[in-house]
Amino acid sequence: MKFKSLISAPPFLLLMCLPAYAGGETINTGDTAWMIVATALVMMMTPAGLALFYGGMSRYKNLLNTFAMTFASYCIGSVIWVIWGYTLAFGPDHAGIIGGLNHLFLNGISIHSIYGSIPTYIFVMFQMTFAGITLALVIGSVVDRMKFSSWIVFSVLWITFIYCPVAHWVWGGGWMAKMGALDFAGGTVVHINAGVAGLVLALVLGKRKGYGKTAMFPSSVTLTALGAALLWFGWFGFNAGSELAADGVAASAFLVTNTSAAIAALAWMAAEWIVSGKPTLLGIASGAVAGLVAITPAAGFVNLPASLIIGLVAGVVGFYSVSVIKNRLGYDDSLDAFGVHGVCGIWGALATGLFATPAITQSASGLFYGNPKQLGIQFLSILGTAAFSAAGTFIVIQVTKIVTNGIRVDPDEETEGLDQAFHGERAFEIT
Repeated sequence: MKFKSLISAPPFLLLMCLPAYAGGETINTGDTAWMIVATALVMMMTPAGLALFYGGMSRYKNLLNTFAMTFASYCIGSVIWVIWGYTLAFGPDHAGIIGGLNHLFLNGISIHSIYGSIPTYIFVMFQMTFAGITLALVIGSVVDRMKFSSWIVFSVLWITFIYCPVAHWVWGGGWMAKMGALDFAGGTVVHINAGVAGLVLALVLGKRKGYGKTAMFPSSVTLTALGAALLWFGWFGFNAGSELAADGVAASAFLVTNTSAAIAALAWMAAEWIVSGKPTLLGIASGAVAGLVAITPAAGFVNLPASLIIGLVAGVVGFYSVSVIKNRLGYDDSLDAFGVHGVCGIWGALATGLFATPAITQSASGLFYGNPKQLGIQFLSILGTAAFSAAGTFIVIQVTKIVTNGIRVDPDEETEGLDQAFHGERAFEIT
């Protein structure tokens, strides 16, 4: 709009051309618009992307149950977050452990509240989508054998007592933040936390009937590949959105996210091709997710060459963890939540301590940029998250067992399939 036109415009149009103003702080409309889009992208990752990704890998008789658990996870996370989750994670710090209860039911937050350069409501929504997907990631370790009612109870307890404290430690001003741990978009908070929780839950539940003896084919690799593509698409909001602004760091995070996913998919494909003689679509899709997981904690701190290394290692390590380590140790991580999210999340957190460069974020430097101390800090953050998630999840499981009279489905229900046993539905007919 030309300057002359502005002078002759009505006053209300002049106000519309100015940045939004509230409570003595200025809302950046560009940042706000981007964060609304980023939040919508991350929301889509759970009830659409992850549901398809996990659902396609589950057996046909449990496909809808996997969808239902994933869908319910997002709904539970959404409700808990606005009632008490947000304040536990981002309320006033108490001893570096947990946030205060000042914002129960989002008390004290209004349409005039601002977080950085965006409305606080948008920040609340953005963080809510992280809580929902972190919980849903755990499902990958337990499909085919956990009661739906037990999952509901577990979900409420786990978000409250496991996810919210860890989110506060890293992003809410807790002890990890004070220590200087780097986690741009959720390497520790999301992936290590969920991966370790999934492993503990899988170990407590025990192996599926026939595991290691009966072939357990995925219901639809096509659905899984489509889910992986939607996850990849949504991950741009996940990582680039974590800058909370439409700026150069967000652009860099966008770039390295895509690069890491692409080269990880190729690395997994190559490793599988060499070992088994065939490059599977499931392997390519899993590799892309492994690369996305690994770049998540580093996205706002590393440059393009580092993202190539991070993704390359993630593809190989991810393949090795699900095809070799799991088989040797003998645990039944149904859809490899720990093998992909836990293991690649650990690699990504360590890689952040290696490759963080002040050229991207001035306050962040890793080992290769003259700050070896950062690698030690990253290691402590990994250890702290894994230990707390493992111990806390085990306690949550024991409480859930009491409330729901056990957490594993009956043998007959497991044989019949959870779609029919719990939901009275079928995904499709098998002839």
